[in-house]
Amino acid sequence: MPLRLRPNDPTFYDLFTESANHLVAGARILAELLGSTAGSGLSASHQIAAQMKDAEHAADETTHSIIRRVNSTFVTPFDREDIYRLASDLDDVMDFMEEAVDAVHLFNLDSLPTEVAEQIEVLQRMAALTAETMPRLRTMKDLAEYWIEVNRLENTGDAVHRRIIAKLFSGEFDALTVMKVKTVIDLLEDAVDAFEHVANTVEQIAVKES
Repeated sequence: MPLRLRPNDPTFYDLFTESANHLVAGARILAELLGSTAGSGLSASHQIAAQMKDAEHAADETTHSIIRRVNSTFVTPFDREDIYRLASDLDDVMDFMEEAVDAVHLFNLDSLPTEVAEQIEVLQRMAALTAETMPRLRTMKDLAEYWIEVNRLENTGDAVHRRIIAKLFSGEFDALTVMKVKTVIDLLEDAVDAFEHVANTVEQIAVKES
């Protein structure tokens, strides 16, 4: 077996952890949005949309830092293409969450189905698990439980999404509201799927490095 030399520089692991922590913040903002649509109205929605935009910009900066670092580093802790892929996957999650918040604001939605809270709970749990896991990339140990749990949560998110779709088409809502709310919940489902992509990438990296 060929000897593989890897640097001990913790910078990449710190940056991936930072990126995942942005997702924790984004999921928290999503939860705040749900509170605003339940009671405080559109002014709160506007403020939360601005907060999410700031969080998305901060996440972009971290992604750019990862890319700059990999482009300027001769020996990386694992394959360059995997670093790019993981950075991109993490960034995709934030993009979908930001788009969902922006859609609520742009569509002037003042309420969402109560089941959306379950979608956001899934996203919050996925974000927390991802943030807890990123530092463990340094040792590549105890990672399997992460992608197994994320996969389970993704299945839960799928089931919640199907229930909301069924409710939307039950006749309880007018056609325009159905289109608006479906856009939001589809974006939240995209964020759930993007978290699973992160976990799949982590699994692929762990298999390569084992």
